[in-house]
Amino acid sequence: RCVEALYIYFRAGRVEDPYVSITKKRQMPKDGYSEEVEKEVGQAEGKLRTHRSAFSRASVIQAFLGSAPQLTLQLYICVLQQEVTVARSIFMVLSLLSIVYGALRCNILAIKIKYDDYNVRVKPAAYLCIFMWRSFEIATRVTVLVLFGSVLQIWVFVVVVLNFLGFFLYPWILFWLSKSPFPENIEKELSRLGTTIVLCLLTFLYAGINMFCWSAAQVELSDPDLISKSQNWYRMTVYYIMRLMENAFLLLMWYIYRTDFYLYVCAPMLFLQLLIGYCMGIFFMLVFYQFCHPCKKLFSSSITEALLSCFKILYFICQHHKSTLLTGKVMMKSPENTDEARGSSKTIDSQNRNIHQSVSSNA
Repeated sequence: RCVEALYIYFRAGRVEDPYVSITKKRQMPKDGYSEEVEKEVGQAEGKLRTHRSAFSRASVIQAFLGSAPQLTLQLYICVLQQEVTVARSIFMVLSLLSIVYGALRCNILAIKIKYDDYNVRVKPAAYLCIFMWRSFEIATRVTVLVLFGSVLQIWVFVVVVLNFLGFFLYPWILFWLSKSPFPENIEKELSRLGTTIVLCLLTFLYAGINMFCWSAAQVELSDPDLISKSQNWYRMTVYYIMRLMENAFLLLMWYIYRTDFYLYVCAPMLFLQLLIGYCMGIFFMLVFYQFCHPCKKLFSSSITEALLSCFKILYFICQHHKSTLLTGKVMMKSPENTDEARGSSKTIDSQNRNIHQSVSSNA
């Protein structure tokens, strides 16, 4: 495939294509107006686009099903051996760059699928923000899993399995709740069993991506393209809040159950550095969606507005929970108060009776 793509690339422009296709793309709206531009696409350019899309998908698969487990294993070996060799450090850096590149390609691929009608141009600032966002997010996530696994070897498998099964089953649960028909237009030559296997592999990759970072391409089995084209800020907000809480909990367990192996490591400082590193990834993500996203003009609402509304919902939930607790305490106290009132009234009645009896006897 690579040789074929190179051959087509060097041959493009030398031989005139006998057949061309016309594509229509909209420009990004300016002052509320969007122009539609027609462009002729030759056979060579169409084949190169197909190869480029295939390479992008292959890089995502290789990154999260190959490089991500490799980076986790190499870092775990370094922690156990208390030694970082030059060769191993080079391999870890290359694995991290491969994962970051795969996540970056996943972001760009999701943007082009969601906004297929528009001519999308990604600026260098957007690439830089995505690179920093994914680097902090993936590096801190892998480090947290390795530290937790170094002190609680059995429980790390429970965490990984629960995460993986949750993200693997989530698209299928949404598909079952939507009551949509089974997708049949993936490939004409595939049978129903083959289509099911392809969808399972797709959700398997989706779960592998979400194990380490937020998947920009959200799987939606009820959509013909199998990718959700709506920008769900709330789902992203819930993901990062839950992931930050999970990372903090895993680090807390590591801090509590750490052994003498970590005597020469400043555990509180490492704890704070990893949490701050993950927050830095979230910061660059916010910068990307707020300022550097190539299609930010098409957003119905910004991510900051979604975050504020989400925090308002959480605040109202907390306030409602507090009010219910207060009313419960009042209800628990009210029977005691009535019993005390009844007891005090009985004592007052008995005192009045004694006084009345003493007065009558004196008389």
